[in-house]
Amino acid sequence: MSTDETQSFFDDPDAALREIAQNPAAYAHYLADFHRVVLDMQAKLEILQRETRVHCRGTHVEGDMRGQAFLRSFPVEKSLNNVIKNLKNVTSGLEKSAHKRHAHDEKVKDVVKQRKEKAQLKEQKNNPPAIQPGTENGQQVHGNQNPGYANPASIYDLGDRRSA
Repeated sequence: MSTDETQSFFDDPDAALREIAQNPAAYAHYLADFHRVVLDMQAKLEILQRETRVHCRGTHVEGDMRGQAFLRSFPVEKSLNNVIKNLKNVTSGLEKSAHKRHAHDEKVKDVVKQRKEKAQLKEQKNNPPAIQPGTENGQQVHGNQNPGYANPASIYDLGDRRSA
């Protein structure tokens, strides 16, 4: 790598991510790192959720009627529940993205194969193999299959044929 390439590599902050995006294995590894971080955050927030619920529901003020502590804690619990739900969606999205990236590469490989096969079929259709005399559809004919009739050799022989 020349000094110009090295300099441009360090100047471009997206170069590393560009390399990751081009390699499905690196892509999956990179997303797995994020997945681990998000799962760790989710586990810690679930512990925080339980502790917050216990504390907020247990905080009673003098003169509270039954259920008022719960009603005061409900907005706090709801906001934390939404965060945890969103983290679960993020983890499933990361997993899906890694699988879809791998599936994309497989599909690209299949497209290349399908195009080669299609080109071969087109080539065979445009240039059929020459049929040799004494063969039928490229296969050797053993004897006359219908002894009463002979296969016409050309279109002009069709008039000479007699029907039964």
